[in-house]
Formats: sequence, C-alpha cells, structure tokens
Amino acid sequence: MVFDEILQAQLGKTLAKTDLALGDKYEGKVRDCFTRDGRRTIVVSDRISAFDVVLGTIPFKGQVLNQIAAFWFDISKDLVPNHVLEVPDPQVTIATECELLPVEFVMRSYLTGVTSTSIWRHYEQGVRVFCGHKLPDGMRKNQKLEKAILTPSTKAEKGGHDKSVSREEIMEMKVISEQDFDAAGEMCARLFAFGQKVAAERGLILVDTKYEIGRRPDGSLCFIDEIHTPDSSRYWYQNDYQERLARGDEPRGLDKEYVRRTLAEGGYRGDGPPPPLTDAVRCEAARRYIALYELITGKTFAPDTEDPATRIARNLKLKD
Repeated sequence: MVFDEILQAQLGKTLAKTDLALGDKYEGKVRDCFTRDGRRTIVVSDRISAFDVVLGTIPFKGQVLNQIAAFWFDISKDLVPNHVLEVPDPQVTIATECELLPVEFVMRSYLTGVTSTSIWRHYEQGVRVFCGHKLPDGMRKNQKLEKAILTPSTKAEKGGHDKSVSREEIMEMKVISEQDFDAAGEMCARLFAFGQKVAAERGLILVDTKYEIGRRPDGSLCFIDEIHTPDSSRYWYQNDYQERLARGDEPRGLDKEYVRRTLAEGGYRGDGPPPPLTDAVRCEAARRYIALYELITGKTFAPDTEDPATRIARNLKLKD
C-alpha cells in the first residue's frame, strides 16, 4: 500500500486537464479521448465523478483505473472482444476507434445504490418492475437478486443525468437495432459472470457494473472505454457481507461508492454545484482504489510520482 506521505504529496500533482497534440479531442467526465487515423488515444485523468458531476481529483486515480482496465481487458480477451491496441503509459491506452452504441449496458446482481438511477432508490419508492424486470416484495437494501439482470440506461448529454430504461423502451426509442442490443447484452452477461468469478477468487463480490460497447470498422461489436474498474463497478468484501447484511450495515466496499455516500450523507445528490472534496476524502478514496488494484491484479501498486502531463508527453513521444 502507498504511504500516506506519498498520497499527500501527490494531491498537488494530479492530472485534471490535458492539452495534447493527438488529434480531435473529446473530454469526458474522467477520460480525455483523442482521435486520429482510426486510433483513439485515451488519457485517463485523475478526475472523479459521481451523480453525473465531476467532483475534483484523486491522487493516482488515473494510473489505477487505466491499469485495472488493462488487466481486465487482457485476461478476458479470449472470452469477449475489446478495442485495446497498446498501453504506452500508466494513464494512457491506445485503441481502435469505434462507433459508440448509444446505450449504457448496466449489469446488476444486488439491490443497492444511492443515485437516482439505482435499483434500490426505485425499489424503496415502491417500484417493483425495474427496467422490465419484476422484483419481489420484502427485499432489503444490499440483498442479492435472484439472478443478474441487464438494466440499460440512456446516455445523457453532457451535464445531464442518465435514465434507467427497459429493453422495450430502448426499442421504442429506435436508437439501436434489436440485433445489436441483444448481441451486446449477451456479451455483457458473459463478461459480468466472468468478472464475478474472478472477483470471488480474490475474496470480493462484483456487485454491479456498466459497460460501453462500440462497433469496430469491420462492423463487429467490442467492449471499449473500461471494464470492471472501481469507477464503472461496485465491489464489496465477501468475507463479512452476510454478517453486515444481517445487521443492516452497509457492506465494506472498494470503489467510488465511498465518495458518493460521503456526499449523500452531507446532503448532496447531484443537484447544483458539488461541495469540494476534502484532502482526507481524496486520500481515503485513493487508498481504496489502490487496495482494489492490488486485490484484483495480485500485484503491488507502483505509483509513478512524476508530473503526469510531462511523463505522458514523453511516453507518447510528443514534442514540446
């Protein structure tokens, strides 16, 4: 685990913005993507978002996210296709440029969450059919569902909020063909089951996750962006899950749910400007990200404390 002094020192050296001569730029909440000649260069910043809002930066977050995604992409490449070509820097992935399917594919195995799109928020308000899936009465927060379910969501414009919808609603919107939706859904179910198996071997529960699917130039579908990172997925410790559920306590997690919950407990759920993250929260979030990296990969995290913008420019062989 990274020492506190290193985390504290890195608070002032996080990557919040990028300015690189790499082609056309698209700035997402966390990733800055540059497109040129059929290749996409994805720079994973240290920004953290929750409730569809960018909240600030977390030390080493970009390094952790990019390397966890690279790990999962590599070990699942024979199971499902992905867009990765190379990883030239701890915070950079170079990939095949794909056409993004306009739907977010969310897999869920537990009745949980704090955001407006979460299955638990709907359930506690009396909803018993979520994204087309029937839910029984009498369930408790954080309880396991009978089986994993696909709960797609719309992709909101920048600054907007995604909305959970059913397969039927997606078809009515005519944003994706039935064939593509079902093919992508089957890929997601396979990858999620694989992710849950690997996580269980590491003493973790892969609770839920969201996937982005793209179409390659040859017309085939593949996974893009990230998979099974602490930004896109929720992880709980396996060993005390049942005990904590029985007591009504929240499961111990290793993902950005800690940041979401901290803000929600302070009264913020995505409306208006977010309150600033304290250095203590930023460092604790970093510890959780790093701990998850080490648990999942079985490797000790090696923090690169060099100024990230300088290092990235050198590793991508960009001129000043």
